[in-house]
Amino acid sequence: MKPGKTKPLALVGAGAAGGLLVAIMFFAVGQRSSAGGLLLPSPALAHAATGTLKSVADVAERTLPSVVNISTTRKQHASASPFFHDPFFREFFRHFGPRTPSPRMERSLGSGVIISSDGVVVTNNHVVKDADKIRVTFGKREFVGKVVGTDPKSDLAVLKLKGARGLRAINFGDSDKLRLGDMVVAIGNPFGVGQTVTMGIVSAKGRANVGIVDYEDFIQTDAAINPGNSGGALINMKGELVGINTAILSRSGGYQGIGFAIPSNMVKPIIRSLLKKGRVVRGWLGVSIQEVNRDLKRALGLHTTEGVLISDVDRQGPARRAGLRRGDLLVRLNGRKVTSTGRLRNLVASAGVGAKVNLEYFRNNKPHTVQVKLAELPARLGGTRSGGGHGAVKPGKELGLSVAPLTPAIRRKYNIPPRLKTGVVVTGVDPTGETARTGLRSGDVILEVNRARIDTVRRFSQILRAARGDILFLVYRQGTTLYMIVDR
Repeated sequence: MKPGKTKPLALVGAGAAGGLLVAIMFFAVGQRSSAGGLLLPSPALAHAATGTLKSVADVAERTLPSVVNISTTRKQHASASPFFHDPFFREFFRHFGPRTPSPRMERSLGSGVIISSDGVVVTNNHVVKDADKIRVTFGKREFVGKVVGTDPKSDLAVLKLKGARGLRAINFGDSDKLRLGDMVVAIGNPFGVGQTVTMGIVSAKGRANVGIVDYEDFIQTDAAINPGNSGGALINMKGELVGINTAILSRSGGYQGIGFAIPSNMVKPIIRSLLKKGRVVRGWLGVSIQEVNRDLKRALGLHTTEGVLISDVDRQGPARRAGLRRGDLLVRLNGRKVTSTGRLRNLVASAGVGAKVNLEYFRNNKPHTVQVKLAELPARLGGTRSGGGHGAVKPGKELGLSVAPLTPAIRRKYNIPPRLKTGVVVTGVDPTGETARTGLRSGDVILEVNRARIDTVRRFSQILRAARGDILFLVYRQGTTLYMIVDR
């Protein structure tokens, strides 16, 4: 469903108060039409002098020439009638109708930012995804854009403008220096009406696990952002680029005070990689990680919930070579606090292949430091894996699950690798039982219960009967392990 002309490209929210849906909206404006794109008005621009900018008008004068409008065109084929699959009707259409549905043109609008004078532009991946033609305009100037590289995992893309010279490139700022409450300016092309400037503050930093893309470390702002602002600039009061506007949190599809921008310090290494290789090469530590809640802290005897827990170590990864183990609690990377799994993912990825990073961690509540040389993220992995499902439930007499030994038939059924020598396989979980809420599911292999290794179903039952209070499971799932808690 499309509210007006807005086109939601992602919906990942849950039900909100009053039955409303909370939607994560990317800001591309789409309209299916055969007409040409909208030509934008040309604002009178002046280049502000370097130095301290005293007003939003100064910021706008300096940065407006570096923000462009992007119009894309793609062919959208209509769905074929189900009758085309019937031999009788297919013969009928062969004589009396078109054999295939006619394609129609779909147009969308977004924004972008000039980052070099020879026409390199950064924007959002979803603005230019699957585009057949890309037209970039600012003022009365118009260029054809070509995609240099895209990174769907961060929703970034880099374009090159054909024949561009002498353009005004924006200056990058240090997004890490932003503070909550700092004033920022958002520039883009909302609803395709032309370049627009809005002002607000930084509401939050380090927003991850929003569910928009794989790598998230968003700046949250209340600067008014609307559909069509995708790929536009978030500017500090020095006239520097500190973010690329990406999405809004909305119940209606319009602006409601919460917008997200990709921080400039995350944008820069991705741009460099796209320009150099046409793809993003991310650093890889080789661990599976999960966040620590109070129940997991209590079950593992940890002294803090800060940091992220290593739930598995890849046998071929840098972490294993550096001596890191399952159960280690990572708290800092190169002196920067690791506050969430998303934060660690981003720090490792942006550090790059071959980088030597200093990791601070706790093992048995004792502090340690180790240097690790990061490798390239293998093609077999989609990213640094993070575990989940450590919520607490209160089981009754029965846990509500059935298990089986690691027989050859069970291994084949659940695709369990030969390297797993011990454990019991979950073959069923009562969907109405409380254990289901822990996240356990059929095919999981329970390796440990309360830190004790499980080698038989009988051993599993004995430990469960003797358990008092929290029950801590170590579970193997699809190539990695994670901890799960059942709280009695």
